[in-house]
Amino acid sequence: MALFRGRERKTAAQIFTASMADIVFLLLVFFILTYKVEVDRTKMNLPDTWIRIKVPEKAAVVSIAPPDSDPPLVIRVSTGEEMALPVSTDEEVVTFASTEVARNPNKEFIIKADDSVPYERVDAVLDALKQSKVKYIFLLSDQKTVDE
Repeated sequence: MALFRGRERKTAAQIFTASMADIVFLLLVFFILTYKVEVDRTKMNLPDTWIRIKVPEKAAVVSIAPPDSDPPLVIRVSTGEEMALPVSTDEEVVTFASTEVARNPNKEFIIKADDSVPYERVDAVLDALKQSKVKYIFLLSDQKTVDE
């Protein structure tokens, strides 16, 4: 035991953080692997339907905001893996869809429209997708079925 001027030398208090770093690394890896990006967060009242099929998860999304939103009838597009971005014209929807079809000719598209959106607006988006040679188009509806 070393003496320093007649007193014992005390070791400084230490916190060993090596195991904490391992735990933080494992938690970081866990959250990165389980994180799921929400493609479109636009609140909508979706229409009910008689027929229900499962839509693909990685499909591109074209959403049309309701007329009472601010600003009204905004169209947002997403590749299905990124956040949705607003577009201002139908030509931009054609450009977006053409780019996605060029990457993957069998890319699925989902149209998400509020039940209060005029059908003419939905039809214009459908025409833009057809003009871009999209093969698979899904119309998103509510989980509930229409009562008979």
